[in-house]
Order: sequence, then C-alpha cells, then structure tokens
Amino acid sequence: MLRVLYFASVREAIGTGEEMLDPPPEAATVSALIDWLATLSPAHGAAFADRARLRAAIDGRFVSLHAALGKPAEVALFPPVTGG
Repeated sequence: MLRVLYFASVREAIGTGEEMLDPPPEAATVSALIDWLATLSPAHGAAFADRARLRAAIDGRFVSLHAALGKPAEVALFPPVTGG
C-alpha cells in the first residue's frame, strides 16, 4: 500500500488529505501514478487536470514528475509552493 498525500488545492478538489492506495505496476513514475489517480473519480480527474501546476515529493524529497517511484512509503502531490 502507498500513502498518497494531497495538499492545498489538490486536497480541496479531492476532498481528503490522504489515501492509502495500491497502484498498478504500470504506475512506475510519478507522472504515471498521477495518470492512474486521475481515473479514480471525477474529483481526482479535476485535481490532476493541469499537470503543469503540480509538484511531487517521494518519501519527503522533492522530485520531478518524471521520477521513478520505486517502492516508496509515501508520495505527496501539491501545487507549487509559494512563500511570503
């Protein structure tokens, strides 16, 4: 099982901050995981519609959407971080 965390507008669109999921073997990269997540519900599809506005972290480390997943315990998905 993979713990998938959602933050900010992604969390708001999906309606939860995290899910425990068992992605298929084809979800071998962050991008492929997002493709699969987008099929789970209309809310997931809306949350992941604009991939250019997404960032990811695997086990607490920021990664490219093209990064290989491997066997992580956790993947976090969120919009770009802004500071102030």
